[in-house]
Amino acid sequence: MNRLIRPVLVCLLLLFTLPALQGCFGVALFGATTGVMAVVDRRSIGVQTDDTAIELKAAVRLPDALKRVSHVNFTSYNRRVLLTGEVPDETVKAQIAAEVARIENVLGVLNEIVIAGNSSLASRSNDAFITSKVKARFIDADQFTASHVKVVTEAGTVFLLGIVNAREAEAAVQIARTTKSVMKVVNALVIESDAEIRRIENSIANSATSAPAVAQ
Repeated sequence: MNRLIRPVLVCLLLLFTLPALQGCFGVALFGATTGVMAVVDRRSIGVQTDDTAIELKAAVRLPDALKRVSHVNFTSYNRRVLLTGEVPDETVKAQIAAEVARIENVLGVLNEIVIAGNSSLASRSNDAFITSKVKARFIDADQFTASHVKVVTEAGTVFLLGIVNAREAEAAVQIARTTKSVMKVVNALVIESDAEIRRIENSIANSATSAPAVAQ
């Protein structure tokens, strides 16, 4: 396993298993986790912040009337938004995509919403299980840093997002395709040259190193 992944898993484990953490220690732990994530994520902190904001804004902008008849997921990665889920007709599908495209900082929309009735709780639980299996196999294979590829599953279809080189993309797609219960893989990865990947990682590492310490 990549040496950078272990501290991330440790930090996340602490965050989720010690919810009572408060005060300075809690703030320090959050700051440490954020710093580690900045190193292993090929998106800058600014882009990660934008992605979170985009997802929140997209969910809020979906009218209540549509929420009652639709099941839509918004996943922003590198300011590009993946839309998945089910809606009643093409008009609603286009309406949602157009609304998301107008959100500040959105660079593109991949509209993978299908025209169908809302998926069942059992189906969504199965999708979550598939996602966990794909992620686990990424880690076990140890062919690339698992955190560089985001996995989203909808109705057995696995969507891969991330910033990777060609070798990493090939490995990620192959692992996802051969994971049990995966019906289809949609490759939405952004492929960069090895030189560009090194430049991105060096830039983010330098930014994390020069960032001011979290106040205690």
